[in-house]
Amino acid sequence: MGILNVTPDSFSDGNELSTLPALVRRAGAMIAAGADILDLGGESTRPGALPVTAAEEMARVLPAIAAIRQAWPQVPVSIDTYKPEVAEAAVRAGADLVNDVWGLTHGLSATDREQWVAIARDPDSAIGVKPAIPRMAATVAALGCPVIAMHNRMAANYDDFWPDLLLDLKVSLAVAAAAGIAPRQIWLDPGFGFAKSVAQNLAVVRDLGRVAALGYPVLLGTSRKSTLGRVLEAEVGDRLDATGATIVWGIQQGCAMVRVHDVAEMRRFVRMADAMKRGLDFSA
Repeated sequence: MGILNVTPDSFSDGNELSTLPALVRRAGAMIAAGADILDLGGESTRPGALPVTAAEEMARVLPAIAAIRQAWPQVPVSIDTYKPEVAEAAVRAGADLVNDVWGLTHGLSATDREQWVAIARDPDSAIGVKPAIPRMAATVAALGCPVIAMHNRMAANYDDFWPDLLLDLKVSLAVAAAAGIAPRQIWLDPGFGFAKSVAQNLAVVRDLGRVAALGYPVLLGTSRKSTLGRVLEAEVGDRLDATGATIVWGIQQGCAMVRVHDVAEMRRFVRMADAMKRGLDFSA
């Protein structure tokens, strides 16, 4: 998955794609380098980034989708958004799937969230409990498109990291099921870099198999992120090898797709990791 941010303030590539010709050139380069899917974002999710309105986000992404669709009608496009109105407009405009950094749960009240947690813990004991279904989940269900549900929370306040993270993902899955999203349409993302310390981010990659064991394909997005810089004391532009290391380990743990800025460079890591995983079954 190649990252295309049409934002002025993303952490590593903000304002690089400020015109449609620049976007089309970058998309073409990614496709030529081996990207299987393009992930288009119109709002930065870096820590401290200012939120944008749905109208502003749509003004950024809808022309971009149209330009990509005109140049490459068959290349899958993901819309990176947590806003249901943006997701719907983007899919209607030609995007193929929704990549939601809030795992279908954005906007839930505290009471509804508690009820969803109870359902996720024990569906049988929560019979008769009917919390509100978030608008994004209902929107995705109505669109009938695939969705990537990423792990996230307001703060890194875990009682027990892995049980809490897995429970949060099960909440997303419970919400998806209640909304009517087919299981075959769901991907999970452990949320590397979101509401986690450096050590917790590293644990996510090390034990990514625990997320894969939930039975859904897993997306891993570590590209250029600050945890890599903290480990290697490296600036954003000097994190290729760190990104590659996390990708190789993640693939061994069952990762099915990686989200990256540097497609050409990371594709070599992916090919090597896939080859090692096949072992005696590998054929050149």
